[in-house]
Amino acid sequence: MRILVLDGHENQAVACVRSLARAGHHVVVGAETRWSKAGWSRDCAGTFRYPRPQHDAAAFVEAVAREAAREPGTLVLPMTEATTLPLSRERPIVEAAGGSMVLPPHDVVLRAFDKSATTELARSLGIDVPRTAMISSLAEARDHSTALRYPVVLKPRSSQECGANGAVRTTGGPMYARAPDELLRAWRAISQRCASALAQEYVEGAGVGYFALMRHGLLRAEFAHRRLRDVRPTGSGSALRISTAVDPHVRAHALAILEALGWHGVAMVEFRVRPDGTPVFLEVNGRFWSSLALAVHAGVDFPARLAQMAAHGDVEPVASFREGVRCRWIVGDVRHLIAVWRGAPDGYPSRFPGRLATLASVLTPMRGTFHDNFTWRDPLPELGDWLGLLRKAAAQAVGRQAASSAYDPLYAKGRASHP
Repeated sequence: MRILVLDGHENQAVACVRSLARAGHHVVVGAETRWSKAGWSRDCAGTFRYPRPQHDAAAFVEAVAREAAREPGTLVLPMTEATTLPLSRERPIVEAAGGSMVLPPHDVVLRAFDKSATTELARSLGIDVPRTAMISSLAEARDHSTALRYPVVLKPRSSQECGANGAVRTTGGPMYARAPDELLRAWRAISQRCASALAQEYVEGAGVGYFALMRHGLLRAEFAHRRLRDVRPTGSGSALRISTAVDPHVRAHALAILEALGWHGVAMVEFRVRPDGTPVFLEVNGRFWSSLALAVHAGVDFPARLAQMAAHGDVEPVASFREGVRCRWIVGDVRHLIAVWRGAPDGYPSRFPGRLATLASVLTPMRGTFHDNFTWRDPLPELGDWLGLLRKAAAQAVGRQAASSAYDPLYAKGRASHP
């Protein structure tokens, strides 16, 4: 089968390319730049470039459909919300070109990516959720600020917002508040990048994910891991993790949500488990996840099984996987170290890692650990990962310089008037 793996700069794209090529598929990688780390894999049979969906969603969909039309029956696999949302919305265009996707109906996709909607769904199913308030204006922030239980996490309603014209924008990470005045400051900042946000009580405990392949609400494969280090110490995707047995309570709650959605395809359901063992629902990610390589190394080959389900309509369920398998994202660990060195963000209510202990932990080698991007057989995706980190750092530096220049009289009035 010919398969288009999009978002070539993502770790999950690298894992998909390697997995699908091993299964005998012809894999082509798409990205919004001329090169990507997944496109540099020796298992990649070809590459193509598409416009950024955040800038021109229609042109992005047309570019993907054009590439899918090269061979009827091409499977399209978006790796992020930024590419999933416009393709889901305009799937008739892809289908008319002869392409296919493994997704539920578009209204279900929107519901799954909406943290407010999935929180209400979890609550209706009797699953513990954080105390939550929806905020869409400064007036609402003021109204809720005195009623909330602090500390709170303020996070965008969706990781990606899709406008009426299909354009997508990234909404960024969460912010924290320990008092009403901090909540108002946080809302003023976060409202610059999203239309609405959820203010939720901060839940102490360990972050836990349940990973699944579903066929119209029926389980076909599952996986679980424990995070050993997150990229952001405040909570995010993991830099180092180890495969573990599935917690039966987490499984029951996650499957209740995915079954209620009638989910079709891959998904991750995220919880925070309180010290007493109670799972508290946080969100659903209806796509491949960044730490996908660990699941493949542990014996649950989600990409190959998804392709098999797309080709044949169904796949035999996976009954087990290897526990105790570790996998590391080296660049993610470097980012973790940088975040620890910068210190805890404003308002962060929990314990933050120490600098020297983190440095020792990151530099201590662990025998037998797999890597998200590096293998001796296929080393170039790791090089691409480092180059991508440097490119992102340079772009951020330029952005900061441009922002400061906008408020610098030397630039605002022109250098000629300030010799």
